[in-house]
Amino acid sequence: MDKTLEIRKVGLLPNKKRTRVDDRDGIIHNVKEALDEYRETLTKLRQKHGSEDNKLDCWRPDIEAVMHLRKKGKLVNMRKQLGPILGVEVGDKFRNRAELTVAGLHHNFRSGIEYMKKDGKILATSIVNSGRYANHVGSPDILTYSGEGGNPRVECKKPKDQTLERGNLALKNSMEVRTHVRVIRAVKHFEVGTCAKKRSFTTYVYDGLYKVEHFWQERGEFGKLVFKYLLKRIPRQPIITWEKVSKQLKKPMVSKDIVCKNDISEGKEMMPIRVVNAIDSESHPAFKYTSYVIYPNFFKATKQRGCDCLHGCLECKSYPCVMNTGGVFSSNNTITDRKSLIYNCSTTCKSSSCKNRICQHGIQFKLEVFRTKSKGWGVRPRSYIPCGSFICEYVGEILQEKEVKQRRGSDENIFWTNGKFVDHALRDASQHVSFPMLPNFFGDGFVIDATQHGNVGRFVNHSCSPNLFAQSILCDHDDVRIPHMMLFAKKSIPPNQELTYDYSSRVRKIVP
Repeated sequence: MDKTLEIRKVGLLPNKKRTRVDDRDGIIHNVKEALDEYRETLTKLRQKHGSEDNKLDCWRPDIEAVMHLRKKGKLVNMRKQLGPILGVEVGDKFRNRAELTVAGLHHNFRSGIEYMKKDGKILATSIVNSGRYANHVGSPDILTYSGEGGNPRVECKKPKDQTLERGNLALKNSMEVRTHVRVIRAVKHFEVGTCAKKRSFTTYVYDGLYKVEHFWQERGEFGKLVFKYLLKRIPRQPIITWEKVSKQLKKPMVSKDIVCKNDISEGKEMMPIRVVNAIDSESHPAFKYTSYVIYPNFFKATKQRGCDCLHGCLECKSYPCVMNTGGVFSSNNTITDRKSLIYNCSTTCKSSSCKNRICQHGIQFKLEVFRTKSKGWGVRPRSYIPCGSFICEYVGEILQEKEVKQRRGSDENIFWTNGKFVDHALRDASQHVSFPMLPNFFGDGFVIDATQHGNVGRFVNHSCSPNLFAQSILCDHDDVRIPHMMLFAKKSIPPNQELTYDYSSRVRKIVP
């Protein structure tokens, strides 16, 4: 059999017929999102119940966190399966055994051998080399694994001979059928510090797929018969340099972020936005949080736009809402095209399920303001964000350009709605609106100042390779001089990746 075909059959290479790249990326991010949700749940449980040291020995917050996710339907890859796990790559690291369950890599919290029944036989799906048995790593590709049972270190009983049942029998059957076994290695490391007593940690690293070559019995360290299994790593998998892994793990994986504030919006957003700092003792700048743009006193909103859609907007190309937007929003609430100016339906829209108002529903993703090493404060998501998703509006006070010059301070919290983003967009918009333009329109520049009043958008930093883009949108008025500036995901964004946009970009059409 062709080796490439054989490797593709066990999942080491993508099957073009079976899995699209977009689908695979989505599954990978689903695993990351589930792990992020688990870690957040675990942190909340520990904060709620206090330190682990103050609880009974039987309390397992890690298992309780997994049960919470199971009830909410947030676990992925819940069914046992042979071979690789989509969304888990060779070299991925996990902070405890519970995280292996969350990702679907190894479901058993205690046993080192996991197995499933197939065609009347039990076959090993995965093993964990935790160090509790006398396992031996002969080379990076060879593992001698001890069978389970009869170990007083694990069972707190007198040692006894191991029997060929359960996991031991599953490994023997896997050798005979020649199925692949996932191997997870436990790597012990210590907390970096100057204290005499350092805290130890165990990180679990996915080592890839192995085959059981043969097995035998011998007398173990307690004088009892134990089973030994020789496993050989499948070739053409990513190579793991274990010395490099050990150096990386010298830095604790547990986050040192100190929560400065649980919700910087103080309830003004649907999703709480916490503030964390792991760099220094600096607190976030003082400002008044607002979720709405503050217009000047002289501003008078023009007539709002609505439509007659009764069963959901954007369903028919002849509807005014579709003609105005050009159908840039998809059914899953993401933007598919970028235009100079987009009209959203207003509150006068008659449809209760309008899909042309996604920007008016507020922030839908968990965001976090954090202290960066070199750019002050920044913003990052706490969950996976699909490409085209609405992130937040850039909110602040609407000022004329001449007013900005009179105010003291830097312009780092100034969003220029005329000149940097929508200079030519305004001219484009004038061809599509049905009301007369003001005589001094192009000489009247406005900005959004978030220095004193703003929202989470004021903390989003600049990047020449951004993962967000700004889109000008009108929804509550028709004055094209002062559009709402909405930030959307330019690409799919994994959890904890900083959100950025290009301060000096121009509005242009993008190809998804």
